[in-house]
Amino acid sequence: MTEPNIGVVGIPGKWSTDTLADSVESRTGRRLVVDMGRVELDLASGRLLHGDTDLCTLDALIVKKISASYSPATLDRLEMLRVAEAAGVRVFSPASNILRLIDRLSCTVTLRNAGIPMPATRITEDIELAFGAVADFGSAVFKPLYSTKARGMCVIDASDGEHEVRSRINAFHAANPVMYIQRRIDLPGRDLGMVFLAGDYLGCYARVPQGDAWNTTIDSGGRYASHQATTQQIELAHKAQALFGMDFTTVDVAQTRDGPIVFEVSAFGGFRGAREGIGIDVAGRYVDHVINDLRRRA
Repeated sequence: MTEPNIGVVGIPGKWSTDTLADSVESRTGRRLVVDMGRVELDLASGRLLHGDTDLCTLDALIVKKISASYSPATLDRLEMLRVAEAAGVRVFSPASNILRLIDRLSCTVTLRNAGIPMPATRITEDIELAFGAVADFGSAVFKPLYSTKARGMCVIDASDGEHEVRSRINAFHAANPVMYIQRRIDLPGRDLGMVFLAGDYLGCYARVPQGDAWNTTIDSGGRYASHQATTQQIELAHKAQALFGMDFTTVDVAQTRDGPIVFEVSAFGGFRGAREGIGIDVAGRYVDHVINDLRRRA
């Protein structure tokens, strides 16, 4: 059997995209990195073109990153990939499954409807109701519906006084008409990335904040570390990721006094955390999973 023709959807030049493309090339002898910003969908002919390549002729597409930042336009890029799926291309993970995770509210509603414990959360377009949420929570994290790595998030404390709180809510509301407001959780110095491939648990890494940053993201100076997850944490993360049917994902979990909680299930998952935190070559394992899946279906 000839090696499958697999494209990697990602951001050219970015470490995670290149790492995945390297893994594909080492196993198939082919390398194709697809920048969705340079793709043309021709509905009349049913072609999805990236340069001279019709993506609808590939055996598979692995989606590492659909855009550098999330926005409603990101959803449109995923809709384009559904054309390739209809032509018989296996997309990892399926476009419709990723769609449910790009929008933070969609992910949250799915998790809460399934009884997954999460921080207290309120969503509103009303500034007065948002002010009331801050008063009730004491300290609240305002999160854009479309963002990664804590970009655009801010912490608003009731102790800052009514004028300051209202000013900051108004500023956030101007950029985010639908406000996603979450009670700020006191974390025990770290939160966890639980890694899953085809629904199987691979391991767990921790993100540890540096200095006085309120979040643990690497963009804010955090670092990765190894972590031995508890059975309760693993079971909760497994239940959360199973709701979305992802081929590869990470689940963001934190331990509180009342037990573990879930912040979100990732649309794409982190390769660097798995490598630096627990020494796992997730990219290689992911490509092996893709190739084995294609061979089973052949």
